[in-house]
Amino acid sequence: MSGGSAAGEPAPAPRRRGRPARRTEDGPGTRERILASARGEFAEHGYDKVSVRAIARGAGVDAALVHHYFGTKEQVFAAAVEGAIAPVLIVPELVRETALEAVGETVTRRFLETWEDPATRAPLLAIVRSAVNNERAAAVFRGLLTRNLLSRLAARLAAPDAELRVALAAAQLVGAALLRHVIRLEPLASEPLATVTARLASVVQHHLTGPAPAGGPDPAGERGPAGGHGLRTTG
Repeated sequence: MSGGSAAGEPAPAPRRRGRPARRTEDGPGTRERILASARGEFAEHGYDKVSVRAIARGAGVDAALVHHYFGTKEQVFAAAVEGAIAPVLIVPELVRETALEAVGETVTRRFLETWEDPATRAPLLAIVRSAVNNERAAAVFRGLLTRNLLSRLAARLAAPDAELRVALAAAQLVGAALLRHVIRLEPLASEPLATVTARLASVVQHHLTGPAPAGGPDPAGERGPAGGHGLRTTG
């Protein structure tokens, strides 16, 4: 009998939407291969010129499988961003366990070490370059960074202007990383990491916990040493 199953045999289960009919490419490590391909494509071509087909080709899978795991190109980019910034996402927890006077050094060291490692620096560079040249990529990067890092770190600071403090600290660190690893401005590019960390840590410490500038607004809040702000012990 044509067009049906043999008597007594169950009909095949319907295929999950979004998964390609051929599954020979799928298996352990597929998601990681797709992400690795995406990071390489974004690094080489930028967000605008990358397609889901190119990401799939680099991973050795069908484009439908990329859609199955991630959805749109924007969602693939978001996953690549989140993976790249994962090493610094624990900063808010590190701050919770750090003495007030060592917060700047802790944050600075973790951030700069992430950029110093070639394995984590390459995807970070790809993301920054894409974000600079494409507003959609910038929005994805900004949203993930704000939700997963900046807002969480600001919540640890006992200051009404905590979000501004964190943003200024981030600007200091991102600027230093770009000058060191992208523009390669000397002597910053060649200075030992320990030296750069030590010089930047005090500035980051001031942004996070120091007093407001003289003559500027100094909102009431929980004050730390020397008129600065401390860290929240809960939350």
